[in-house]
Amino acid sequence: MSQNKLYVGNFPYSVDEAQLRGIFDQYGDISELALIKDRDTGRPKGFGFITFATQEAAEKALEQNGNDCDGRPLKVNMAIDKPRNGGQNRSRW
Repeated sequence: MSQNKLYVGNFPYSVDEAQLRGIFDQYGDISELALIKDRDTGRPKGFGFITFATQEAAEKALEQNGNDCDGRPLKVNMAIDKPRNGGQNRSRW
């Protein structure tokens, strides 16, 4: 699990990557930013992930939790990596 990756949610669908980067780049170097989009429409789903270069920057950025973003309180937490198994149950008899 990456200790420098954050989940950022509850932002308006109108927010783009540049706006999200503008909110969080004050905490340190962002090495990756992923704005999650609907695969059918291509529209943002209101959440994403930000990976900082350092754990310290990620921890500082947690202070954005609850801050207003165009009338909505941001949800900012450390990201939790989920195991990927391709959606299949790989257990054997």
